[in-house]
Amino acid sequence: MTNQAKAGSLNAPFWQNWRGLGGWNYYFLLKFGLLWTGYLNFHPLANLVFIAFLLFPLPGLKLHRLRNWIALPVGIGLFWHDTWLPGPESIVSQGSQLAGFSLDYIIDLVTRFINWEMVGAAFVLLVVWLFVSQWVRVTVFVVGALVWLNVLTIAGPAISLFPAQSQAPAAATAGATATETETGNAVAPVPGDIPAQTAPPTTQNLTAWLNSFYASEAKRATQFPTALPADAQPFELLVINICSLSWADIDAAGLESHPLWKHFDILFKNFNSATSYSGPAAIRLLRASCGQPSHKNLYEPAGNQCYLFENLAKLGFSQHLMLDHNGVFGDFLKEVRENGGMQAPLMNQAELPAGLLSFDNSPVYDDTAVLNRWMEGEEREPNARSATFFNLLPLHDGNHYPGTSKTADYKARAQKLFDELDAFLTQLEKSGRKVMVVIVPEHGAALKGDKMQVSGLRDIPSPDITHVPAGVKFVGMKAPHEGDAIEINQPSSMLAISELVARSVDGKNFVADRVDWDALTKNLPQTARVSENSNAIVIQYQDKPYVRLSGGDWVPYPQ
Repeated sequence: MTNQAKAGSLNAPFWQNWRGLGGWNYYFLLKFGLLWTGYLNFHPLANLVFIAFLLFPLPGLKLHRLRNWIALPVGIGLFWHDTWLPGPESIVSQGSQLAGFSLDYIIDLVTRFINWEMVGAAFVLLVVWLFVSQWVRVTVFVVGALVWLNVLTIAGPAISLFPAQSQAPAAATAGATATETETGNAVAPVPGDIPAQTAPPTTQNLTAWLNSFYASEAKRATQFPTALPADAQPFELLVINICSLSWADIDAAGLESHPLWKHFDILFKNFNSATSYSGPAAIRLLRASCGQPSHKNLYEPAGNQCYLFENLAKLGFSQHLMLDHNGVFGDFLKEVRENGGMQAPLMNQAELPAGLLSFDNSPVYDDTAVLNRWMEGEEREPNARSATFFNLLPLHDGNHYPGTSKTADYKARAQKLFDELDAFLTQLEKSGRKVMVVIVPEHGAALKGDKMQVSGLRDIPSPDITHVPAGVKFVGMKAPHEGDAIEINQPSSMLAISELVARSVDGKNFVADRVDWDALTKNLPQTARVSENSNAIVIQYQDKPYVRLSGGDWVPYPQ
């Protein structure tokens, strides 16, 4: 009897029942191609175990076929596990929100996952494999390549699996870039704000650094005065929290030169929103007076000193809450109240015109109308000191005009919003009111997408999503700031906003003959770039971004 005959025999020794991978060769070749181009979060050992399962010799054709049927769902699940797509935990946690999406928006999201260039490349690879497999034992190549990838993983950090990225760690950078003021003097960075980043970027070291970051942040808080001085000047604080706006989005929309940016006195160029979802973003801003907590701790009680608006209330500021939406989706309003400490009643939304419909078909009210209502309402406010939180979402993905289901053009919506805010600030300047306007976006819109996420997907808080334009404008000053905005280039986040408010809370800058802008902006708290959602964390370490999904290993964020 020949070896070939013995291979399929039930009586032959099991080691003689070897078969090749067959169609599974294409499965692994496809993965190798995606890995090489940076589109996979590849797990070498899991794939090696799977290929061993597929190759293990089994007697009889029936058992071989049964194994292939069992392998199908396993292979699909492993492929998903190897991608950057949201895991089961994220899908379950977001399930209730997905249920709120309109059908048209869900179809729009699904179609974004189809990359026709990659489909074409996959077809070419299929033809090449079918052609070459006539003469070459492709299984040997696939097994050899997978074994080599496992050797690389054992021999060095997993980051070596990404050939498109540089493997050499950058020089350690514990400090940050100095801030330039309008006087041309460099503001010295605050020592000790950011834990040192001197160790090599291994998974163990990155996790240890993240823990040291949390420990350091837990000790930080803004020191507000216990009482205002007798000569304090009353003013209003308006905090505008914009959904879906980052520097990357502004660049993609070509709106870097919009007149709105010339309104600001202070502009943060290296500001991290620390998350890519609306609820956590609003909570982080409302808790700006303490250091940055983990995502999990956002939903635990915080000390009263952490709540920005509570600190202002102790100094006599009345609280106000405005939305240009109903706050129902994702329990946004509930989270703002329960975890953000904002208990002020929601401003009346009756008879406000709706220029857009949201992704769940709820109204998005015209922001000019909302701001005008604030202007009119605040003029009747008996308390001259007030603090208002205004959240708005005309730029959110999936927003569309009434009568059509197609997502409205982002640039057109951004142009309109920037025009409205520009006109509002101009109107405010003419009103003679003293107002400190603070604009802090929640997160970006992921307008361009990247290798990890398609356009509009924000499950992973990538640098392009969390790098947002935050700015401050003092309206009604006796000696207003002249010239371009003071740019803060050091790594900053919510604590810097709280510090600016605390430094301005006595209102004396509004009536001063000369404002010491250098004193106002120097030594603002620095915050390392750490961004997270419930299942993903992205950190900036030695000038490179690293990502961890669902508590797994750290890998470089593919650029």
